[in-house]
Amino acid sequence: MSKLYGLIGYPVGHSLSPAMHNDAFQRLKIDARYEAFAIEPTHFGESIEQLKQRGIEGFNVTIPYKVDIMEHLDEIDPLAQSIGAVNTVVKKNGRYIGYNTDGEGYATSLLQHLDGGLSAKNILIIGAGGAAKAIFYTLASHSDAPAAFFICNRTVAKAKELIAQLPFQIKAKAISIQEAEQRMGEIDVVINTTSVGMYPHVEQMPINIDLLGSHAIVSDIIYNPLETKLLSTAKQLGIRPHNGVGMFVLQGALAFEKWTGIFPNQEAMEQIVLNNLIEK
Repeated sequence: MSKLYGLIGYPVGHSLSPAMHNDAFQRLKIDARYEAFAIEPTHFGESIEQLKQRGIEGFNVTIPYKVDIMEHLDEIDPLAQSIGAVNTVVKKNGRYIGYNTDGEGYATSLLQHLDGGLSAKNILIIGAGGAAKAIFYTLASHSDAPAAFFICNRTVAKAKELIAQLPFQIKAKAISIQEAEQRMGEIDVVINTTSVGMYPHVEQMPINIDLLGSHAIVSDIIYNPLETKLLSTAKQLGIRPHNGVGMFVLQGALAFEKWTGIFPNQEAMEQIVLNNLIEK
């Protein structure tokens, strides 16, 4: 009997996860299928129980349920617990365990583009929401963690709160967007975790990077458009850009590996995403 995997969220009709995962199952000749389940908030709890009763082997969790799902699980991985959100659930010995592969997916993608690893790098993270927390906490947990983090947000108090909750010993400072713009010369990696610049508001930028050195990398977790205004500006300044496709693909690939024990073909997954984005 074919094993069932899926995605829960609301809405989920736009998701590229089913195409990615079903292609991976087919390539590896695994008898499994991946479906998208749009769950209305009023039916969330009962819908999760119904999926469990169907014997679902694992699933991804997207907006707005990455926090809500936690009370319906038997165990939560320590990093996911510290982040306060779960995006991947794995069934092991009849128990449902929650993980967060968003941060690790991003970190893996970044490291594939970063010379010399994370150590000795000064990282600027723009934003202080859920995505910022997953990326910040995951990068801070690495054995070769960066030299320092700067977290900038429109509300500096929210950035301070994010740092205060960090369960790892790391040098980090909350700053305003204005201060971040003034300190660009100290920064090696800029990471935008906000939605500023996402379609349809493609002419917006979360920060001015004119003072950033040419050695740096500018990273944007947005992947629609593939090249945001922030990334196109970086290219014009001779600075390496890094878009959000890698994070999306690798968080999915890491989830697939947790479910099956096999790391899927990353290039094939990425091509599916790019083909769909180009067609739009």
